[in-house]
Amino acid sequence: MSTEVALHDPLSARIESFVRDFVRPVSSAMARGAGPRPKDVVGAAGEAGLAGILTAPDLGGAGGTHRDFVSFIEAVAREDASTAVILDVHLSVGTEPIIVFGDDDQKRRYLSRLARGEWLAGFALTEPAGGSDAAALQTRALRDGDEYVVSGAKTFITGAGDADVYIVMARTGEGRDGISAFIVESRWPGVSAGQPFTKLGLHGSWTGEVVFDSVRVPAANRLGDEGKGFRVAMAALDSGRVGISAQAVGIAQGALDVTVARARERRAAGREVDEMHLADMEAWTAASRALTWHAASMVDAGQNVTRDASVAKLYATDACVSVAHAAVEMCAPDSALDDHPAAVRLRDAKACQIYEGTNQVQRMVIARRLLRVE
Repeated sequence: MSTEVALHDPLSARIESFVRDFVRPVSSAMARGAGPRPKDVVGAAGEAGLAGILTAPDLGGAGGTHRDFVSFIEAVAREDASTAVILDVHLSVGTEPIIVFGDDDQKRRYLSRLARGEWLAGFALTEPAGGSDAAALQTRALRDGDEYVVSGAKTFITGAGDADVYIVMARTGEGRDGISAFIVESRWPGVSAGQPFTKLGLHGSWTGEVVFDSVRVPAANRLGDEGKGFRVAMAALDSGRVGISAQAVGIAQGALDVTVARARERRAAGREVDEMHLADMEAWTAASRALTWHAASMVDAGQNVTRDASVAKLYATDACVSVAHAAVEMCAPDSALDDHPAAVRLRDAKACQIYEGTNQVQRMVIARRLLRVE
């Protein structure tokens, strides 16, 4: 599909075509870790006019809403979760900080290439010693004239080793007000990445370590004011959590699809079907979708979405694991096979409870919002 043709199609039609023509044919290979590399996934999305779904049309994007974004991620994840997380990270935490916090020069230099799928974006926040405490990061950015010298290591970075640009959080002072955000190109001297980790699931998505060894970053590549990086990171994670919620909905729907097909076969053969469990799976998936769409609508309305993004992420990802686990049980004994669709989805589902803030962190966010004195 050419970009010129795709851009004249409604977003829903582009999404349907992309899933049918690209995602579905590579889903089996992606589950084995043998599919296209992340940059090629984003390149294909760019040809379909979807690599910049949240970017303005005058910068090469589709000018879509967050409702469009979650619809896209859910549709992709229904077929393959690895492809979905590659695209989610590129679109949300990789690109959106530039959309929201970038100046005109930064938008001009980066957004068009990202929206066309020519470049892959990553988000470099998590560190080996930091865990879920984003404010404890140790990567440093020291000012040196018109540049910053960035040194440190990041881990569990989606797209590590294949991304062209990373949104990097580094310490320019102390405490939360001492964190700044930078746009760092992977081709610059001092940027390196290790081999992708071997993970429980999401085998088609590259996840690994990125090291910054005295990388000279122009001051013009700082996102927002110095010391405002924590705000950039938290805003990115709010949107990212909505995207991960959509991924969880897609995985759950895919697991449900497999289970329904299996149940119909059993019923046609005159065998008993666990209707109660099947109904629970549908209810969990439908409720997750409603929470995700609600959070996406709040982002589109310019409302504070921190609590609602956490609620959606917590519920949808827990439900996703429950649905996938039920799918494995109801598709037994075939689901004991490594490549069975239910087994693949159960392995992929677990990561959704961990990244973009663990579900323990989501519970903390929700509780603290409830206990806040207005």
